Amino acid sequence: MLLIAGALIRRRYLRYIYRDEAPYILDKERGQVSAHYFVVTHPLLEALCWPTEAFARLIERRG
Repeated sequence: MLLIAGALIRRRYLRYIYRDEAPYILDKERGQVSAHYFVVTHPLLEALCWPTEAFARLIERRG
């Protein structure tokens, strides 16, 4: 699924996580790390989304 629609899913997910009223994904004062942190920073998930991310950038440049 990530290879086909990875860019769209990841962008929407990142917008959801980084919205204004969202809790911090890494709270150093409290010493808490959200599960979202691992989803956002995991290299395997980034690698699986790379093909559609590159394709989306190519379309945006031409569009």
